[in-house]
Amino acid sequence: MQFLDRARIFVKGGDGGNGVTAFRREKFVPRGGPSGGDGGRGGSVFMEATIQLNTLLQFRFNPEYRAGRGSHGEGDKRHGRDGEDRIVLVPVGTVVTDAGTGELFHDFSDPDERLIVAQGGRGGKGNAQFATSTNRAPRHHEDGSPGEIRSLALELKLIADVGLVGFPNVGKSTLISRISAARPKIADYPFTTLEPHLGVVAYGDEGSFVVADIPGLIEGAHDGTGLGLEFLRHIERTKLLLHVVDVSSTGRDTIDDFLTISRELELYKPDLLLKPQAVAASKMDALDDRARVDSLRDFCKARGLEVFEISAVTGLGISEFVAGIGAKVEQIRRVSQAAVSSS
Repeated sequence: MQFLDRARIFVKGGDGGNGVTAFRREKFVPRGGPSGGDGGRGGSVFMEATIQLNTLLQFRFNPEYRAGRGSHGEGDKRHGRDGEDRIVLVPVGTVVTDAGTGELFHDFSDPDERLIVAQGGRGGKGNAQFATSTNRAPRHHEDGSPGEIRSLALELKLIADVGLVGFPNVGKSTLISRISAARPKIADYPFTTLEPHLGVVAYGDEGSFVVADIPGLIEGAHDGTGLGLEFLRHIERTKLLLHVVDVSSTGRDTIDDFLTISRELELYKPDLLLKPQAVAASKMDALDDRARVDSLRDFCKARGLEVFEISAVTGLGISEFVAGIGAKVEQIRRVSQAAVSSS
C-alpha cells in the first residue's frame, strides 16, 4: 500500500431541519391550536484514531466528509429525524490543524480518541414552541441552523518505540525485515526505501516494541537534500533512536557517519538528541578490519552509548540485539509511566 503522510480534507456538519407551522385539525376539536413540530438536529462529523491505519492514503481519493442533515418537523408536533453522524478514521499519530490559519486542532496520540471536528446544526423550532397565553396561534416557525464547515490539514507522525536512522544502504531495511514481519524493498542502490516502514518486534515471553525504518538520511537532509526532510518528522515521536552504522569495508568512516546523522537531527530539531540512543554496528559479516568496530565502540563508550554488533544477513548478534533494545524500551516506558503517575 502506498504511504501518504499529508492530506487536506473538507468536513461539514449536517444542517438542522426546519421547524414547521401547522395547526391541529380534528373533528369535534375546535380551535385545535398550533401543532408544528421541531426540525431534527444535523449530524456531526467525528474524527477517531485507530491502530488499523498507518497512512493517510484514503484521503487522497475521498477528501470530503459530510454528516447527514436533520429532517424538517411535521404536524401533530412530530419532531424531525436527527441527521446521521459521520466518523472519519485516522491513524494514531495524526496531527490535525486548521488549513487556513495553521492553528492546532488536535493531536491524536492514543487509539480510540474521538473528537467532533464539525458540529451539526441545531434543529429549528416549530410554531407549537412559540405558543403563549397571549399568542395562542403563532403563525411562524424557526429554520434550522447550518452545520459547521472546516478545511483541515492532516499530518501523520508515526508513533514507534524505536526509530532506525542512518545513511542509505547501511542495512536498516534488511534489519527490520529480519526482526519483524515488515517487508520493505531491499536493493544495493541508494534510496531503495522511499517511505517509512513499521514493524512489530517480539522479545522475551510477551514483550514487543514497534520499529520505524526511516528512509536514508544524508548530509543536508534538514535542508531538503535527499528524502530526509520528507520523513524526519516521523522520528519525533520515537522513544529511542537507533543509529545503524555500516562497519563493512565500504570506504566510509563510521564515526563521521554517526556525527553527520546526529548533526542533521540536531539541525532539524535540537530536542531529538535528548532522546535515548543506541548504535547498531551493521554488516559484521562483511567486516575485514576489526579496528573499525573497536574505534566505533570506544567512541560510543565515551558518550555512554551501547553498541550492538549485528549482521542482519547471517543473524549474527540479532537475538542479543532484540533483547537489549527490548530492555531499553521497557525501561523508557517505566520511566514515562512513573513521570505521568507523579504528575
